[in-house]
Amino acid sequence: MTSRITLISPAMNRSLRETRFDDGSPLDPSGAARAESAAGSLRSADRVLVSPTARCRETASALGLSAVAEPELAGLDMGRWRGLTLDEVMAREPDAVMAWLTDPDAVPHGGESVRALCERAARWLDAAAEFEGRTLAVVEQEFVRALAVTVLDAPGPAFWRLDVPPLTATDLSGRSGRWNLRLGRELGAEDH
Repeated sequence: MTSRITLISPAMNRSLRETRFDDGSPLDPSGAARAESAAGSLRSADRVLVSPTARCRETASALGLSAVAEPELAGLDMGRWRGLTLDEVMAREPDAVMAWLTDPDAVPHGGESVRALCERAARWLDAAAEFEGRTLAVVEQEFVRALAVTVLDAPGPAFWRLDVPPLTATDLSGRSGRWNLRLGRELGAEDH
């Protein structure tokens, strides 16, 4: 059985624009407008899921999707760094940031490690492979990166080498243990 999964990264908001660890801020007007303009461009899905974060829920809504929130799709838990910019944390805790960026098991912020996120994403993907039909999920960029690392069986540090632009689609097709991956497709491109 071949599963088809499309992951949509959230539209632009203040946190993304400022390189701020998610602070729950809503989509900014340009992000909401861009998402609304892409509404109707996605291929229909048998199930539609969304990360519980505000920007993912608002992106799904702006796209006209009726999505079910799934806690397993949450972004990386940044612990006490939540709401701070990367520059702010770097100025206060440069050694901690360097450890976090180089060691997939590091949790200097007290939240979740990159490895733990990749393991959570792998568990979700294994379960998703059992679903017959097309799945569409609006998820944080780091969840997309974690899935890419997982399906490519890439080393943990590869997580930091993947860019996922806002409001793009990443397609996965295959089955547990054998996936094909297509990253960063603009919404509306080849979806009809």
